[in-house]
Amino acid sequence: MKNIKNLKHIIPGFLICTLLAYIGIFLSKFIPSLGPAPLAIFLGMFAGNTFATSNIFEKGSKFSEGDLLSYSIVLLGGTLSIHTLFKLGFSGIIFIVLQMILTISVTLYIGKKLEFSNHFKLLMASGNAVCGSSAIGATSPIIKAQDRDKGLSITIVNLTGTILMFLLIPIAKYFFNFQTMETSALLGGILQSVGQVIAGGSMINEQVLEMATLFKLVRIIFLVFVVVWMSKYVHNKNLQEEIKNDSSIAIEKEAYGSKSKITIPWYITGFFILCFLHSANLIPQHISSIFKYISGKFEIIALAGIGMRVKFKELISHGPKASIYGLLIGTSQIIIALILIKTLNLIF
Repeated sequence: MKNIKNLKHIIPGFLICTLLAYIGIFLSKFIPSLGPAPLAIFLGMFAGNTFATSNIFEKGSKFSEGDLLSYSIVLLGGTLSIHTLFKLGFSGIIFIVLQMILTISVTLYIGKKLEFSNHFKLLMASGNAVCGSSAIGATSPIIKAQDRDKGLSITIVNLTGTILMFLLIPIAKYFFNFQTMETSALLGGILQSVGQVIAGGSMINEQVLEMATLFKLVRIIFLVFVVVWMSKYVHNKNLQEEIKNDSSIAIEKEAYGSKSKITIPWYITGFFILCFLHSANLIPQHISSIFKYISGKFEIIALAGIGMRVKFKELISHGPKASIYGLLIGTSQIIIALILIKTLNLIF
């Protein structure tokens, strides 16, 4: 009964995300240079801030943004070879690690200067450095963040990623002339969500789409280390004192001593399992083609869900400072990535 009840709550939002996705696919026939992915995000943002603001769509859009995109990532693994993963090379891994570390450091520094709370800074750091809403969702219970900080950080991160998704295209063209590995590193190393990486890559070519997604998935693997570090960070005496003195956050002192179980997201495991099976020729080509088709459709629906969950009303209610924070982080990420790619002279 519980599952049926949950399904009833999911259906309205899922249906509207699906409808928006197919409208985006239809419109992309007239705007082929843009493609269905960014159109789905735009339509989602329009719907989520105009006629589809009711709470009835909340669970369905969240399911589309999260669960459906996870299924899409798993199926994508059944279309790629393990040899493609090796193309990232040691330089690619180093780039990802440095990009994440510097993004977290800059985010915390800017947040401190703008006088945001430690919770909000940490959520913004994990969301921008790793994988958007998913990272924020994983970090929030570890640092005992409030719902308002979680909601605002998700909105800012999603909006920032959507803007960067379009901005990085001309930047990649200017600096790298759309060379596959450099462009993939730029998109996969910066963009906040997997959906945005897929949308950005699809606007360039299939090779960039695949490699940028791999860069992004490696970032997600490092989510475990980021969350563990943030768990240690909240044990800092100054942060403990701040939380203890904040009567609006009901946290037992014993909570700091508890250990939360942190695991690699299941869809990453699923992706690599299917990738290995495909590499071993255990997945027939016609099945792989079906995986690719379904994965592609799931991606577009998920992107509509991402768009629907960008709430401009929340941004306006918190004033311009939060938006400026997101803009400064995004700008910093671009500068850091360009310097690292040029410095490391990434040759994959």
